[in-house]
Amino acid sequence: MPEYLRIGEVAQAVGVSVDTLRRWEAEGRIAFERVNNQRVLRSDQLPALTARLAGRTTTSSARNRLAGVVVSVERDGVMAKVELACGDYRIVSLMSREAADDLGLEIGKPATAVIKSTTVIVEA
Repeated sequence: MPEYLRIGEVAQAVGVSVDTLRRWEAEGRIAFERVNNQRVLRSDQLPALTARLAGRTTTSSARNRLAGVVVSVERDGVMAKVELACGDYRIVSLMSREAADDLGLEIGKPATAVIKSTTVIVEA
């Protein structure tokens, strides 16, 4: 009988929250089996999962993540303005041109906005 890891053990192993794994399952990015009504992953599948995640940061305190598509990229000599369409939301990020280039951000490419802010104030 194969050895299984519970969802919490998988989350700890890959450095994400259980909620993130549940969301990834709903998005079809990971498939858990059910044993005794618990989400489990065969232990022999963990290396492949960690290999897929190797290119991303494995831990973060940010909890607000909006998956979307790049709809605009404006680059100048030093900076880039990147606009994402994330469902009902329009997210604009200002970053270095080097970061935008390293991420390969182009119109139509899927991307995720990770939002971590203690204060956002906009007044008109």
